[in-house]
Amino acid sequence: MLSFLSSSLLLSVFFIMLLISGISSLIFLHPRVPLSYVRIHIVLVALPPLVFLLDLVHTDVNVTYGPWHLDSLALLMAFFILSIGLIIQRFSVRFLMGDRSYRKYFTLFTFTTGAASIAWLSSDLRMMVMSWGVTLICLTLLIGLNSKWKVASEASKVSGRLFALSWFSLLFAIIWLFQATGQWNLSKVLTNENLALLGTWERTGISLLIVLAVIIPAAQWPFQRWLIESVVAPTPVSAIMHAGLVNAGGIILTRFSPLFNGDIASIILLILASISVLIGTGISLVQVDYKRQLVGSTVGQMGFMLIQCALGAYIAAIIHLILHGLFKATLFLQAGSAVRRFEASPRVNKRSSYLLIMVGRTLGLVVGIAFWLMAPRDGYQLISALILGWSFSVSWIQLVAFGEGRIGRVVGLLFLGGAAVVYFVIQNILHEWLLTSTIKSVQPPTSVVIIVVCLLLICTALGTWAVRNRSSVFFTVLYLWLVRLSEAKPKSVESHPNYLKQYLSKGGNQ
Repeated sequence: MLSFLSSSLLLSVFFIMLLISGISSLIFLHPRVPLSYVRIHIVLVALPPLVFLLDLVHTDVNVTYGPWHLDSLALLMAFFILSIGLIIQRFSVRFLMGDRSYRKYFTLFTFTTGAASIAWLSSDLRMMVMSWGVTLICLTLLIGLNSKWKVASEASKVSGRLFALSWFSLLFAIIWLFQATGQWNLSKVLTNENLALLGTWERTGISLLIVLAVIIPAAQWPFQRWLIESVVAPTPVSAIMHAGLVNAGGIILTRFSPLFNGDIASIILLILASISVLIGTGISLVQVDYKRQLVGSTVGQMGFMLIQCALGAYIAAIIHLILHGLFKATLFLQAGSAVRRFEASPRVNKRSSYLLIMVGRTLGLVVGIAFWLMAPRDGYQLISALILGWSFSVSWIQLVAFGEGRIGRVVGLLFLGGAAVVYFVIQNILHEWLLTSTIKSVQPPTSVVIIVVCLLLICTALGTWAVRNRSSVFFTVLYLWLVRLSEAKPKSVESHPNYLKQYLSKGGNQ
């Protein structure tokens, strides 16, 4: 009873704070309100995540209060989304200063993160789909806020059309669930009794609609076009996409996890996500534009997150989307200072570096095999072992093998060890928080997992061979195909922002 009362009080305080921050953003729209008011607005935006931060220590919370369901997953996602939104708005105070739409950005930022947090707190399916629709609309408006720029307007249209397809797919899935079960409450819809009312074809159809609704905002192949076009948006807009929007697929699939039983929908998700991992990685390697490199990385990382969901590792997927969201939002916010120079150090000993590279690859193989042997029958464990071994090998090569001198290598080794310790500590903390959430985990057939692993290994081997044989026809075709895939459409590209010409011709400094 005490837990129920504290949860209802938490919700009341949260919605009051969220309402206050929303009203504050609308007040800031008025041209007579001084720009210095944005400092007050940032303080008000900080109040909603503070409410959830104070409650995150209560990991035993798992109650339904009206149309809302509070468990560790809902609280953690609301805190994550609102916290990233707060950081991005604080960053935008100076970054966007002077933009003609300065006030509108803060209003849309506030409503985007507010609606997204409400969506994942909702137990009522109608509330969830409406809140998610508002989130997608706000993101579309953010991408095309500079409507006088043809490129931004075109990117907004592309995103809007795909987002509409995603939203209607989720809407139809929810209506189908209601027609079959007669329930709007998510926890009641997904009970064993109500799921038994669904025929095999109905369950598969609903699952496929949810998969479609998920892969579009996650920019998975063949729907990655909107994210590539969106790089024309200001950097804070690209960063806000990682506050439970691009990575929302992990949350949606986790909430609807009892629907997925390793059938055709899970297999299709696994295949599309695996293709996206390869394409996203290739895009990040061939692109010279920094933001497009990050976009390619996001496509690949979201593909890996959806692979985790397809294999039933929902808790791992949630941890992945949180850590990736924090990391990638940070990279976008520092995109303006990311000019890098690659110069070979004259002090690097090629022979010793080669030996250290071989040591790193051997250790990566050992780490991967050891991790897999901990649970060899777990399909997800095989994928994780592959990724972990590869990540360790790459990190070792970059931090240790290519370190400058003995001191540089020692520092790289210490940094690698420290980063690994921090990662595992954070992962264990998040894992403990999420264990109280009710998540059903079902894996697809092991044979499918093995085929996907072989596909990833074969494509990786082909890519490595092509890089080492750059004069080959295969490398040329692969390179040009990835470049073409990662470029925006011709009508979405301008060498200069031509919309500024009308102001310059008038002699104004608008």
